[in-house]
Amino acid sequence: MKIKVTSLYVDDQNKALRFYTEVLGFAKKTDFSQGPYRWLTVASPEEQDGTELQLALNNNPAAKAYQQAIFQQNQPAAPCSSPTTSRVTTSGSRAEAPSSLCRPPT
Repeated sequence: MKIKVTSLYVDDQNKALRFYTEVLGFAKKTDFSQGPYRWLTVASPEEQDGTELQLALNNNPAAKAYQQAIFQQNQPAAPCSSPTTSRVTTSGSRAEAPSSLCRPPT
């Protein structure tokens, strides 16, 4: 099984396109408009026929509600007590993370 296209819901397709191409290094693959609708995809420049990310306009109330729920779920319940929190990485070394990035255990 192979995924060819997956959708990412964005508030502004032009801003998302700039971010995915200029910051993350993706290449624009498809940009097709029909009236108010726009089909916009990006792909890895090394694998143009690989998986495409569709930058879909987030004008669907269900998609907006889902994004808001996920955003709220991933917010820390309260700030961490120390300015930095020490974490052990998968390689066994210690890494310091700012307290604004830590989340209390659930």
